[in-house]
Amino acid sequence: MSSITHSSLGQQLNSLSRRRYLTGTAGSLGALALNLLLKGEQLPAADATPHSSEGLPTLPHFPSRAKRVICLFQSGGASHVDLFDNKPTLHEFAGKEIPPSIKGDQRLTGMTSGQAAYPVTPPLKPGKPCGASGTWISDLLPYTQTVANHLAVIKSVHTEAINHDPAVTFMNTGNQLPGYPSMGAWVGYGLGSENANLPAFIAMTSQGSGKNPGQPIFSRLWGSGFLPSSHQGVGLRPGANPVLYLADPPGTSRTQRRDMLDDLARLNQERADDWGDPETLTRIQAYEMAFRMQMSVPELTDTTQETEATLASYGPDVRRPGSYAANCLLARRLTERGVRFVQLYHRGWDQHIALARQLPNQCRDIDQPTAALLADLQQRGLLQETLVLFVTEFGRTSFTQGKFGDPGAGRDHHGRCFTCWMAGGGIQGGLEYGSTDDFAYNITENPVHLRDLHATLMHCLGIDHTRFSYRFRGLHVRLTGVEEARVIRPILA
Repeated sequence: MSSITHSSLGQQLNSLSRRRYLTGTAGSLGALALNLLLKGEQLPAADATPHSSEGLPTLPHFPSRAKRVICLFQSGGASHVDLFDNKPTLHEFAGKEIPPSIKGDQRLTGMTSGQAAYPVTPPLKPGKPCGASGTWISDLLPYTQTVANHLAVIKSVHTEAINHDPAVTFMNTGNQLPGYPSMGAWVGYGLGSENANLPAFIAMTSQGSGKNPGQPIFSRLWGSGFLPSSHQGVGLRPGANPVLYLADPPGTSRTQRRDMLDDLARLNQERADDWGDPETLTRIQAYEMAFRMQMSVPELTDTTQETEATLASYGPDVRRPGSYAANCLLARRLTERGVRFVQLYHRGWDQHIALARQLPNQCRDIDQPTAALLADLQQRGLLQETLVLFVTEFGRTSFTQGKFGDPGAGRDHHGRCFTCWMAGGGIQGGLEYGSTDDFAYNITENPVHLRDLHATLMHCLGIDHTRFSYRFRGLHVRLTGVEEARVIRPILA
């Protein structure tokens, strides 16, 4: 509710139309009446929400193992069947109907619900046990095989969503409905930024070589939802203009820009004092951050300072702006500069058709850069304080979409079980957690809901997810929602 003081009433009346004034007054009276009906229920004051880069004074709840996060989101549904969940039974049943006792009454998408048959399709390539604990990883990911000792591979992740938009939204925000804060926004809101010259949360997207174009990636996935908008992610674009509208107009000097922002800040502060709208203060901070980013972003994106050995380790695509490899390198550079949350979205994992052609191409996109990112972080002493997540929205079916053996055949969505991995700060590497049945179709041990991934992410950052909430529409809303969520303690270091 807007706060109106006697000293500013006349000024506000001059700036309002009669209709707007009456509307605002009616709304204020209604809000007052509602407060009385609620018997004095207290809502946080508008200025109680932190707008600085310092985060909440009550966080972290306990000493953290990780200071920052890199989330590698594989958009489209990476196939656990082909990449991480080795099942010899799939070869034995190749081309045969998946047993009804396994398939059960699972809700299928419209793309396979009408099929007359559901023949089993084995993995495209063999794999091998990797690392000290023998974690199985497909030969489609030879570079990832070399960093297995860093990975906690979770084979029993599950979700209720079976279509892309709700599933992607669920993994990124903890809710299938749009409008909720993203993981990075929650982390930035709680912990703030370690670098005053860069945002706490930065997102980048890339298009893969699998399905092209892949599923759309919307900016709301790194949005702040109902949190103050200062906590939304900033999208970093490829090329010479990585942040839109960051450059000064031609002929504008740095001193002129500073003077203009100072004047604008005074005007915005006056309006904030009159109206009490926290978003006005957010606007001031946005202008100030943009001013500082004019100096920090060009240096960040200038990778000519990297050694040839470092560039080569990320693979040939690292020199192509906007590629997954280039974004992985930028993620490391952002991390060492103290950016709290970096998220990479890589499109192209939706292999409904042409699995045999699309999936190997998609794996080549991400395999070497992902392994290089982990090795680079480790070499620079950053991995122990950086939590790295490799996640997707759901897995793929072990039965065929289409006709078995057809070059155009693929795999449908599968939310009952799929594989993600975590590495770095707070995570014990070189292990597998959870298991599925002989068809990689149902979870048999240690189920992990995506809410549990969120709870574990928060735990590694020193946050008790049950105590970290934001008051919205009369509720204390959390990233992990209202249903049970648990920290996956067996994978913690």
